[in-house]
Amino acid sequence: MDTDSQEKKALSAFLAAQRASVLAIVDGLDARALTTPVVPSGWTPLGLIEHLGHAERHWFQEVVTGAAEPLPWPDDQAPLTTPRAPEAVFAFYEEQCRRSDAVIARTPLAALPRGRHHEPLGDELADLRGIVLHLIEETARHAGHLDIVRELLDGRTGLGPR
Repeated sequence: MDTDSQEKKALSAFLAAQRASVLAIVDGLDARALTTPVVPSGWTPLGLIEHLGHAERHWFQEVVTGAAEPLPWPDDQAPLTTPRAPEAVFAFYEEQCRRSDAVIARTPLAALPRGRHHEPLGDELADLRGIVLHLIEETARHAGHLDIVRELLDGRTGLGPR
């Protein structure tokens, strides 16, 4: 296995582990808990999962490939809440992760993005490698948020695989 393949395998494994943490942390929460704001900013666990799905779609489809299929619903819920059913949100997140994995698998780490992110961060993420690292960072950050909220909801801790 060449160095690029080894690096891609390692990055993909770290991203997969963070995604698994997100899902493990919210596993077992009922619809009420998933849609209950716990912190003053008002976001909900389910809204954060939907946000992560939109982030996967944006960075890997819109930015890396320059094209994305239409959204099943708009990305307009602030502050990270959603009116959608948990099953729909989890299916959306898992589908976006699958699509992201397909983009990662077929794209060299040094590939330049075909699309654009409109914030200054877009200038810092010059290739697929940087975008994968950013999604690891974003997913891990939000897994930590979910971990705290889970503890506040029912006292459970240490629910991720790492």
